[in-house]
Parts: sequence; C-alpha cells; structure tokens
Amino acid sequence: MRQHSRTGRAAIRQDARALTLDRASALSVWQSLALRALLVAGLLGIALLGHWLDRSGLRDTVDGEISFLDIVYFTTVTVTTVGYGDIVPVTPSARMFDSFVVTPIRLFVWLIFLGSAYSFVFRHSWARIRTGMIGRRLTDHHIICGFGSGGSAAVEELLRGGVAPGTIVVIDQDGARIDQAKGLGVITLCADATHNATLEAAMVANARVVLVSTGRDDTAALVVLSARQLNRDVPISVSVRAAENEDLLRQAGAVSVINPVSLGGHLLARSSTSANTVDYLRDLASADGRVMMIERAARADEIGSPLRAIASGIGLRIIRAGRDIGFWDDAADTIMAGDSIVEIVRVT
Repeated sequence: MRQHSRTGRAAIRQDARALTLDRASALSVWQSLALRALLVAGLLGIALLGHWLDRSGLRDTVDGEISFLDIVYFTTVTVTTVGYGDIVPVTPSARMFDSFVVTPIRLFVWLIFLGSAYSFVFRHSWARIRTGMIGRRLTDHHIICGFGSGGSAAVEELLRGGVAPGTIVVIDQDGARIDQAKGLGVITLCADATHNATLEAAMVANARVVLVSTGRDDTAALVVLSARQLNRDVPISVSVRAAENEDLLRQAGAVSVINPVSLGGHLLARSSTSANTVDYLRDLASADGRVMMIERAARADEIGSPLRAIASGIGLRIIRAGRDIGFWDDAADTIMAGDSIVEIVRVT
C-alpha cells in the first residue's frame, strides 16, 4: 500500500520567485569558441593600440628601440603573464595604462580561457563521470518517456504517492521540459527516447516500469519497441491518442495502453447519470484519494482461501496465467500460488 508523502507534495510545489525564462543557445560549440576567440582578440587589440600610441613611455632594455614587433611582443606577454622585464613602462601614463587597462584585460582573458576549459572539457568530463555514477545506482526505478502534460502529471502522481524522486528518470528532448523536471528533484536525461542508447543510459534493463507519453503514437510505438527489445520483462504503459493504434502498441510490447480521449469520454458520459460513481473512480485513480486500486501478488497465508475473504481490502479480480478471473467466477473461490490480486484498499 502506498503512503502519502509530505516530501513528495513539497517536491512538486514551485516557488514563483524561482521561475526563470530560458531558451536553448542559438550558437553551436564551434560558434561559441569562435566568439570567445574574437573577444580575446578584441581585448588584445585594445591593449596593443594603447601601447602603440604611448610607445614613448616604454623602454627596451636590450637595444633601446621600440618597434611594432616589440609592441606586439610586449602586449602579448603582458596580457598573458606579468612580463619578463626586457620591456618596461617608464612614464606615469604608461604605468597607469598597464595598471587600469591591461590588468583588467589580463583578468578577463584568463576568465575566458578558464571558462572555455570548464565548458568544453571539465564540465563534459564530469557529466560523463556523474552519469556513470548515477547509472550504477539505478535499479527498480521508474522511467518516464516524455514530459508533456501526461508525463508531468504521471511524475507528480508518483511523487504524491510517495515514490522517491531519485528513483524516477525523465527522458525528453525539450530542454525547457527537462529543466522543469529537474525542479521536481527527479533524474533527467535530455535525449531521444526512441534510441536504444538513450534507454540503455537510463538503465532500462534494471527498471521497475516504463511509462511512455510522447504525444505522438508513432513515436510512442518506437519507444515501446526499443524498451521491449532491451528488457523483455519490464512492464510498459503507454498513452495513445488514436483508438486504432491501441492494438498495435500492445503488439509492440505495451502491457497497458491508455487512451485519455476515450477514457475521458467514458467518464463524461457516465457523469450525466452517475456523478457519484465518477467521483469514486477519480478517488481510486488519485494518490490523494481515500481509497485506491492496486495489484499485488497473492500472499502465502491467502493460498486456498476465496478472493472475497482477503483481509487487506476488497478483492475484485484474480490474474492467473494471464487470465482474468472476476470475483463472481467459481475459480475465484480458491486463490492459488502465483496468482495476482486486484483489490481496492484504504489509503492511510
């Protein structure tokens, strides 16, 4: 039985002050490097121009002459280091220029170099190391493929039901959606879930369940096929839009196929004559409800007893060797080893 989790509820609350606008960078890696190189060249150009215009304030201790090549050399050495003492500023204006212009330029250049090294070397290396560390710890986890309206609602429901955020992996190609998922504290993977490499990175071989809500039935089918190829036993649930695709997705390997449109239509029609029934169904489906419907393996002390005699809740159905046995069937008079029981239990 799942328990309510205050931590889960707190995780899905969003502080309005923490919301920020963001978008994907318009520059590629090489464009970003080129932009940084141009910025460094511009800063060097400023220092070079200042030294050239005030070259009379510099002294060459080797030959006493200051040529353009000497200015280039002195600028480069001064910006990247503190100089070697072969060319030195001797006038107050030259010393002030080095103190208040060249020194800040030197700091900016080093920050650009260090930032580039971090962005394109250390950060990616650390990301690979951290991915490996997280992946090795992932087992019996939930994989959510797609973080649109359906996927995000599924994650929030899992959190409300007490599932730890660290056991939920969200896969989506949209960076903004991934950032939203990170705000819930779950593990994220910004990639295409239809690729085997993506699901392997999410450790689908060790997953407890795969939930697919990609927004497109063809994409969902590819995800289901890939997940089933990599793990023949993991339960896969998928959300579809077109009723004619439900059987196809079951054939692809989905255990549960949910059509929100048809389900919503059924509930809407039932509400016209049985509003209380619809409320009870909503109560069953939500982790915030007073009751819930669960499926579990039959316990040893229940073997041989009738379904109606179970003490944990109200028995509705027995799943035996892939066959559904209702509480009204004669076969429900005896629970057998290996049966699964569908029951309604009280949420405490």
